[in-house]
Amino acid sequence: MNPSVPLARRSNTLSSSLGLGEKLFASSDERRFVKALEDGLEIVEQGLLVEMSFADDIADVTSRYLLDAGGKRVRPVLTLLTAQLGDGNNDNVMTAAKAIEITHLASLYHDDVMDEAQMRRGVPSAQTVWGNSVAILTGDLLFARASKLVSRLGERAIQLQAETFERLCLGQLHETIGPRQDEDAIEHYLQVLADKTGSLIAAAAEVGVMFSNAPEEYRLPVVEFGEKIGVAFQLIDDIIDLSPEPDETGKLAGTDLRSGVSTLPLLYLRKQALTDDDAAALLTRIDRDVNAAFYEEADDEELAAAIAELREHDVTRRTLVEAHRWAAEAVAALAPLPDGPVKKALTRFAETVVERSN
Repeated sequence: MNPSVPLARRSNTLSSSLGLGEKLFASSDERRFVKALEDGLEIVEQGLLVEMSFADDIADVTSRYLLDAGGKRVRPVLTLLTAQLGDGNNDNVMTAAKAIEITHLASLYHDDVMDEAQMRRGVPSAQTVWGNSVAILTGDLLFARASKLVSRLGERAIQLQAETFERLCLGQLHETIGPRQDEDAIEHYLQVLADKTGSLIAAAAEVGVMFSNAPEEYRLPVVEFGEKIGVAFQLIDDIIDLSPEPDETGKLAGTDLRSGVSTLPLLYLRKQALTDDDAAALLTRIDRDVNAAFYEEADDEELAAAIAELREHDVTRRTLVEAHRWAAEAVAALAPLPDGPVKKALTRFAETVVERSN
């Protein structure tokens, strides 16, 4: 028998990932809609435990490490949500939702290796526990498991998975190499976010429409919504990265900066530093302290102070404005969808994305 997922966990996941509180859905039809999401998510959660189990003892432990660490399950919830535009929670929708989440989890193993991240979801990252090779191979195993699931859904699903995987890899490649000399660094960064994060969230929304037999005219609007809200999600992550509350974020303040990852506040600061002496001075301190940290020669108090100053700087407020802009465009893309609980939930999700603090 598969272990069941407590109702409290399901409800908390729906509330935290989409902001679907009781006050938002008051009518009996809307409450049935939320119950369909909760029931579907329980099936997906149980299915993930099955699909991510391996006969090999080592693979079984490493592959479920980040699954067991938690997560909001944003992507499968979006799949279930858009499926309510059609037939709802059928078997193909459930399979697609599981494949999307496993693909996401696989990408986390690889991302943490490339970013040299020490923590993920409040626990030591996989490569910190087992080393880079095991973490990479675990990610590969999960990509393979996701592909097996997708193969059950036919050629159209296989093509979508391949296109999405290609964009995930291109996004990581472009982030690693950085912008060309003739390329605007901020535009380059936003495209990286669209590829690395937006593409998979868009695919999550798309498969819900595809496999619930929803009207075809709803597919492109939810794809555009998914990609734009994915960018907004990552821009908020850039702000959260500067948070001084590790108990909430599960990470040390400035984790991305300490790892040499450029975020939008830092990119805005670099641009402003060309004409602003104060911005240039702060940028110099950050670059100096991050470089010293790389060689384990940094004064952590000085680096923490520089990160705190960046957190309060206007460039971080500008990042929040940019995140709201992407979220607003995501909601605008939903115009062709019928009024009702799906559009209401997607709109609330967009609001929740830019309101979150972890």
